[in-house]
Amino acid sequence: MYKLKNIIFDLGDVLYDISYEKTKKAFVGLGFHDFDTMFTQFTVDKVFEDLETGKITNEDFYKTLQNKNNHSDSEIDIKNAWNQILLGWRKPSIEFLHQISRKYHVYLLSNTNAIHQEVFLNSFEKETGFVNFNSFFIKPYYSHEIHLRKPNKNCFEFILKDAQIVAQETLFIDDSFNNINTAKEMGFKTHLLLQHELIENLNYDIF
Repeated sequence: MYKLKNIIFDLGDVLYDISYEKTKKAFVGLGFHDFDTMFTQFTVDKVFEDLETGKITNEDFYKTLQNKNNHSDSEIDIKNAWNQILLGWRKPSIEFLHQISRKYHVYLLSNTNAIHQEVFLNSFEKETGFVNFNSFFIKPYYSHEIHLRKPNKNCFEFILKDAQIVAQETLFIDDSFNNINTAKEMGFKTHLLLQHELIENLNYDIF
């Protein structure tokens, strides 16, 4: 059995609270009545995937959605609706990262985008009292910066190669079963973080 050496944490609903329902409601209010077919926890259409892999700019994203909705919304309307998904930091979980990083090599892997990143990084110090979120990890991997996203296998392959770590020695914690399934198939130790669970309450000795 491989000894646990590394932990890769997801961001949304693991270290930072999010609400798919709030952003869905905001977009429906703008007239996107098919938003469920465009963006959910488990599936995304091309414009959202392109945003989260850095293939399009923020401005391209806004314009594409404006075109889908007959130009009835401003960029500010769309940005505000998109940012409704962001609720806030889990401060106790952030504090726990200090503790767990004394024992394991800690990384971050998040499907996100430049619009959301600006908001959550800028609010970090105010909400938690800590200065630099990225400094909590040996390296943070954001999908729009590495141009790869979960649950695609090539995303995990990139992390393993870039961090020079072994899947069997690495625990991947995420709140989405499709991301967990890919990691498990590749040999990672995994934990699907349920809604009632917090990372600071897990027993890491069992992995």
